[in-house]
Amino acid sequence: MIPAKFTGLFYRLTGGALSVFFMLIAFTYEGKGATPDQLKQAIVTQLETETMSLPLPVRQQQEALKAYYIENDGAPLWIRHKRMTSLVEALRNAELEGLSPGSYPTQTLMKASGLVSHADASGQAVVELYYSAFFLRFARDLKVGRLLPRKVDPKLYWQEKAFDAGAAFRILAGEQDMGGFIRRFQPQIKEYIGLKRILANYRQIEKAGGWQAVPHGDVINAGDENASIPAIYQRLAVTDGELKDKRGADSRIYDEMLVEAVRRFQKLHGLEPDGVIGKQTVFALNISVRDRIRQIIVTMERWRWKPEQLGAHHILVNLAGYELRRVRNGKTEEVMRVAVGKPYHQSPVFSDKIKYLEFNPYWNVPRSIAVKEELPKLKANPGARAARGFEAVVGDNAVPLTAIDWGGVTASNFKFRIRQRPGPKNALGRVKFMFPNKFNVYLHDTPARSLFNRAQRAFSHGCIRLARPLDLAEQLLESLPGWSREKIVGVLNVGERKIVNLAKPVPVHLTYSTVWLDEAGRARFSSDIYGRDARLEQALAGRLASF
Repeated sequence: MIPAKFTGLFYRLTGGALSVFFMLIAFTYEGKGATPDQLKQAIVTQLETETMSLPLPVRQQQEALKAYYIENDGAPLWIRHKRMTSLVEALRNAELEGLSPGSYPTQTLMKASGLVSHADASGQAVVELYYSAFFLRFARDLKVGRLLPRKVDPKLYWQEKAFDAGAAFRILAGEQDMGGFIRRFQPQIKEYIGLKRILANYRQIEKAGGWQAVPHGDVINAGDENASIPAIYQRLAVTDGELKDKRGADSRIYDEMLVEAVRRFQKLHGLEPDGVIGKQTVFALNISVRDRIRQIIVTMERWRWKPEQLGAHHILVNLAGYELRRVRNGKTEEVMRVAVGKPYHQSPVFSDKIKYLEFNPYWNVPRSIAVKEELPKLKANPGARAARGFEAVVGDNAVPLTAIDWGGVTASNFKFRIRQRPGPKNALGRVKFMFPNKFNVYLHDTPARSLFNRAQRAFSHGCIRLARPLDLAEQLLESLPGWSREKIVGVLNVGERKIVNLAKPVPVHLTYSTVWLDEAGRARFSSDIYGRDARLEQALAGRLASF
């Protein structure tokens, strides 16, 4: 037991209180020792009867500590074991995991470890528990993230991943150091592990000095001579995936080799790959390595929020990257362009399962869209909307738009449902992929095919438009007997609405990653179209400031 006169002093201290607290342990118990059995019993005593004398971080983790040390009879993990040094090193190098070393009291942990040989069983027990408390903080940050999704953006995130402290302790007990623990406990997701590798690469670039800015100037086309060309060579030579040949780095001519390098850069950075060096390309070239690192870090945080079992066969939609991937047994079988919600109609982030497909769908216009967007058009020219397949529904009956006097209709007395019949002009195209959810969001076809030729594709009201929906329909229906491409086309040609249930629902994950890896393992970057990176980075900075 720690004497009351010392614990009272501990509670009055701020700032370096824990350092002083452990110094008092050394002063009180200097020269004493503890056997393993005595240490184990002291840990139990501290957790059961000496609660108020324990440091605050230990009390905050008390339930998890009791579960491990008492309920599961867990052996001490830190005292006289190299894990102590390994934990301190892992916390010091937390930036390698996309975390912040400033979140963990490494200096105090080092001081505490130096007291172990002088403290008796009670003092050693406090040190053991203190190490375990910060191990749990680090393990939680690593596994499920530093912030709750709902706290960052309550309107758009709703899944939350539970932290299993018992699993963290069990894995640690089977490892000799934190390196082995991190490899086994970090999110076991291909995308996360790839981002961690990219983060290490960009930290090396930062350590080497980053890259120099490219001067702004006139638009540069293929064959032009320009004083900025050597700087562009030097910039593209720093990062992987763009410049294949460094010959000509002193030239001022924008030759074909450099044009191809610029096109690769543009493609990897979400720009039109036209090879023209304009304002957007120069802006992207000049985004600092530090900003790219921050981008990677916030993306890793989001991946910690995701379920680790995405499904043996699943669909992953990256809203920020305008891309859909269909993955089976870890192998990407399909990559498809998509269009997503406009910045003021943001597509949400969540996970669900595609349960059925709907061919020749009706578009039931959401009331908000019907009132804000359709009503003015109906007042101006109901016949034009009718010509595009729209009709009103009153009760269960369809009513022609031209049979309604829209002049007196307002948002307050709007009693109709507006829908668009199946057909070539239908906003949902010929097929939609349904995973019923509270956001009323789904994947679907679109008649606006030309939009997929653009690099920036935020055009919808929140749903996800697919560049090749019939390919995806064929792939998802392949396990149903008779559902060939020919049958799908035949159903579409009939023009009648038809629902087809999947033999097995397919998980679909809508994500937001402004950094991701292509199939060659290269980093791809996109702009923060919804401002979510900025909000998350601000929230993470606020959390760090609270320590």
